[in-house]
Amino acid sequence: MRVTFLGTGSAMPTGERYQTGVLLEDDGRRLLVDCGSGVLHRLQQSGVGYEAVSSVLLTHHHLDHVSDLMALLKARWLAGEEHLEVVGPAGTKDLLDGLLDVHDYLQDRMDLRVREVGEHAFEVAGFEVEAFETRHSMPCLAYRFGEVSESNSEARGTSSRGGFVFGADSEAFEGLANFADGCEVLAHDCSFPDEVDVDNHPTPTQLGRALADSGADIGRVFLTHLYPHTEGRHEEMLDSIGTVYDGDVRFAEDLRTVEL
Repeated sequence: MRVTFLGTGSAMPTGERYQTGVLLEDDGRRLLVDCGSGVLHRLQQSGVGYEAVSSVLLTHHHLDHVSDLMALLKARWLAGEEHLEVVGPAGTKDLLDGLLDVHDYLQDRMDLRVREVGEHAFEVAGFEVEAFETRHSMPCLAYRFGEVSESNSEARGTSSRGGFVFGADSEAFEGLANFADGCEVLAHDCSFPDEVDVDNHPTPTQLGRALADSGADIGRVFLTHLYPHTEGRHEEMLDSIGTVYDGDVRFAEDLRTVEL
């Protein structure tokens, strides 16, 4: 599996970091996870392009995760593509219906299929996925990608060892770390440095404590959803995490690709 970070920024994007989007590729299958502002441009810069992405999986409906959805639909229509699938948590159909009410000229331009999911295993674009609700200011799902282990899924609803976990927007807590137990790569929200008093997103020390207290076995952690407040503070943030958690932690960057 190839994971490409298309957007590692936040609702306050910088010139170097666009809003949230991650591209998954595996044996010709492609899945876009979230579609914030700038993600359509990053798709083109990645060499994949919007023509090759017909499925989008949303973690939640905040603007910095969905604002390029209509741009993607229009670009695919103009390119002669006929299908787009959008999958996400409860309310995703209402979201798309509302967007199409505003942009009514896009109604019926292509075969748009919308599906809602919850905390369970499902399939999208050929990927096996499991979902876990995070702690955020609105309902939000983290996703685990990889083959589902029948014994594990029966025991506690998690995937087998390996794979990629996208933690979406969330406070740091042991439950989310446990959901990622055994994964090869976890992308986790780390929006602000320690001195910022924030809810619904973690600071480095909070994230480090949650990872350490959980005891989860995680191959690599990539920090994402970064606000401008974190610029120039990366080493300091890594040091804060390292005081309580001794795992492999790195910063995600736009267009960085990780092979699993």
